[in-house]
Amino acid sequence: MACHAGDRGYGESHGQQDDQGYEEEDGQRYVTLAGLRTRGWTGGMVHRLLGPPDRLSVNPRFRAAPQVRLYRVERVEAAERTDEFQRAAATSARRSEAVRDTVRRRRLEVLERIRTEPIEVPRLEPGKLALRAVEHRARREAAADGPIEPAGGNSAPDTGRVGRATLTPWKVEYLRHRMSHYDQLLDGLPGGERDSGRAEAEELLRRRICAAIAEAYPPLEQECERQTRDQ
Repeated sequence: MACHAGDRGYGESHGQQDDQGYEEEDGQRYVTLAGLRTRGWTGGMVHRLLGPPDRLSVNPRFRAAPQVRLYRVERVEAAERTDEFQRAAATSARRSEAVRDTVRRRRLEVLERIRTEPIEVPRLEPGKLALRAVEHRARREAAADGPIEPAGGNSAPDTGRVGRATLTPWKVEYLRHRMSHYDQLLDGLPGGERDSGRAEAEELLRRRICAAIAEAYPPLEQECERQTRDQ
């Protein structure tokens, strides 16, 4: 039975937690919520089958953070032997697999869309492209409230004396900005999930856009390759 607030043993714990989410104190072994998740528990299962924690522990990484909830391992193992836990765990596993299938399918669909989408590059005469590139750079620096570190380690003291080596990356950056609407091809991919495929899709899109720019403007090919490689 779980100890409740005010019960003996339910208070602040100072045991040492390991990387797997377990802690030992006073001869008892406890598991954290993170440790329970690695064992197949969900938040709802914890609430329904375990109830309140047996102890509270100071967060080992951030002492000002909320206390860590700890559950006795022997009580957890007893709950895991019940039919109710087995049914809940099986249902959770099916739902997790369905979510993974959906993410995988969405990833493949987005990658295929990026591979097949026609990429159109704005066509500008050299002088106009150079002017637009300098203007775009100036707007970026104004928004950043200061100079932006030049791409490729090149520098220019002012836009009136921009060298060709500096202007080349600015041109590519400007064209990529003009083509930023292609980012819509990434719609449907969640960000931050390790297996969502977003990083792979972003890299593929960047490669396609840079390749299209290099084809439309051969003098920019080397810079396009550099930006593809370095970003």
